[in-house]
Amino acid sequence: MLFELQFTMQQPLTAFLNNSRTEQPSICTTKPNESPSYIRLNQSAIRPKHQQETEIKKQHQDIYSKVEKHLTGSSYRIPRNNVIFKQYSDHLVDYLNDSYFTPLVYKDQLISREQAEIVGAIRRIIENMNLIIRATDKGNNFYIGLANTFEQKAENFFSDTNAFTELSSNPFNEILDKVIQLLNTLRGKDLIRKWQYEEMMPDRTNCELAHLYFNPKTHKDGIPVRPIENTIHASTKKVSKFLDKILRPIFDDKCKDTTIIDGASLITDLSKYNKKGLLKSTTLFCTFDIRNLYTMLPQEEALNTLMKFLATNGYRKVKGISIDTIKKLSSIVIKDNAFAYGEKIYKQTTGGAMGSSFTLTLANIFMSEWQTKLAEEQTKTGELYGRYIDDVFMTWNRSEEELRKLLDDVNTWHPNIKLDYKIGNSLPFLDVQLTNNNGTLATSVYHKPAAEPYVTPFTSDHPRHVFANILKTSVERATRYSSTFEELNNERRKIKLMLLYNGYPSTFIENEFKKYFSEYISNSPFLNFIDNENKYNHTRQKLLGLPTLRQSQVAMSAAQANIDNDEADDRLNQPDESTKQPEKKTFNFDEKLFIHFTHENRFHTYRKDLHQIYNDVFQQTPAMDTRLIVRNRNRRETQNELIRKRPTKAILQNKQPRISFQQTSTKLFMKTLIIRPFFST
Repeated sequence: MLFELQFTMQQPLTAFLNNSRTEQPSICTTKPNESPSYIRLNQSAIRPKHQQETEIKKQHQDIYSKVEKHLTGSSYRIPRNNVIFKQYSDHLVDYLNDSYFTPLVYKDQLISREQAEIVGAIRRIIENMNLIIRATDKGNNFYIGLANTFEQKAENFFSDTNAFTELSSNPFNEILDKVIQLLNTLRGKDLIRKWQYEEMMPDRTNCELAHLYFNPKTHKDGIPVRPIENTIHASTKKVSKFLDKILRPIFDDKCKDTTIIDGASLITDLSKYNKKGLLKSTTLFCTFDIRNLYTMLPQEEALNTLMKFLATNGYRKVKGISIDTIKKLSSIVIKDNAFAYGEKIYKQTTGGAMGSSFTLTLANIFMSEWQTKLAEEQTKTGELYGRYIDDVFMTWNRSEEELRKLLDDVNTWHPNIKLDYKIGNSLPFLDVQLTNNNGTLATSVYHKPAAEPYVTPFTSDHPRHVFANILKTSVERATRYSSTFEELNNERRKIKLMLLYNGYPSTFIENEFKKYFSEYISNSPFLNFIDNENKYNHTRQKLLGLPTLRQSQVAMSAAQANIDNDEADDRLNQPDESTKQPEKKTFNFDEKLFIHFTHENRFHTYRKDLHQIYNDVFQQTPAMDTRLIVRNRNRRETQNELIRKRPTKAILQNKQPRISFQQTSTKLFMKTLIIRPFFST
């Protein structure tokens, strides 16, 4: 039997793994506290004293350096040798020591140790049984399978796409030198500004080769894999990020008419389509997705499409950089993409890195050109056409046979672009279910059949606001997507059951519901209902009129499309101050001081206490004019503790293993033995 396991939340993971030594069931489940996003409680409390001391030192240095830098800056100019900084440092150290070395209560200590032991046990079982563990793609659970079976899936991906070439040597140094040389050349010819040069220049000290890993698509037959390339420290990372920053606003602006931003924007577009009287009882919905878009993107053709896109929209320069220079920068990101997978090294010959910000923008621009004919035909006939990266939604008011014929023809337009389509009067798209009920549009939240009722467990070591935000996000999505009062209440039942399943207290859920629906709550003891449908419809329409966070981000991006493009040559050495000045006035960051601490359940008063320490030390000084903002970092999630997918540093940085003095002496001795006869003759 194929040994592939998808974990949900009923049977302990460790118990299953122990049982699986003799049995090989096809499905395995986990408790909520063994789920990918779960964070073990009070992790540092059970660490050795020297490790806690090291962490205290790092926390102190991080917080103190930010406070000192801020208060000695231009706004306050407090001398660094002022005794007040010594007082703040001492207070902070004392507080951190007290916090870290105050023993946990016995119950919490047992829980922390038990959770640490469980993680250790799982690691050992995974290693001893030659298994592999991964977080599922678009899921909230773990997948476990035999390592060689998973490796075969990866090999199938390489062979099916034929987009990668295995290299015999590590190209890390070559790629790094190539990026640096290109930037030096462009800067030497004044083709990029000084600040742009500095923003794109890789840091030799922390650069690494990208590395590839795969996440299993457990929601699809056969459990194929999705490739993810980690390019965080890649030599081209900063160039990729910069190109995305200057080019994505142009795409967001010029292609907004055919772009679906999220489920809410699609509902808005369909509502407009409906109001025009175009939604008939016979209207068909069609969705299709492009197979392996990032991987199958033709590199040279995509770069030429980028040049055509910029020229067609009237751009000679973008942020002062000529489009020819942009092509050179884009080319090195796309064509010099090498990565490690296990102990092997590959170069991508088709497509771009899935995980690179610029690859997404380039793919969007390429697809905007590919879809031109189809989008124009839809517009001429009054039909709706929209695309979200590699997923397309469209309406159709002719026969289904004609639509199938059109889509089959579209499938032949480009050898690398292949699509899979669905046609019907009720289809899901992204996270929304769209239904044509005899000419009436009905919408609701879509849940994938393989989706598990899982969110971050309430017992996880996250700050409390995380749990409130999870509930708020779910309820707001339900309100936006539910076209009827009945559908809203059905979705709210699902939300409550899901939260209860993940350990959320009923009182917490009720209180958060009340915060959101404060005006329309009945007194039902089990589940709150909005008991006035007219008020709900009014609330929903009001909410639909407000942009989602993602819609606001895209709108802000599009607004920057034409700022600071065709610059005079004498301004190449500095950023455009005219565009930065309003930003300073608006946000006034000089009066805000951000500091961070590492959250644990036992540190739940940290935010208040750090404010108090600052106020006690700096009271009656100009430093009180600063608004102190205390934020948190989280500990590692369970998936980061259990999953190992990063190759060795020797491979990523192309470093030869160190040779000990004893090994060196032995080699020299052997070399002497070999060479000596030549000298003796």
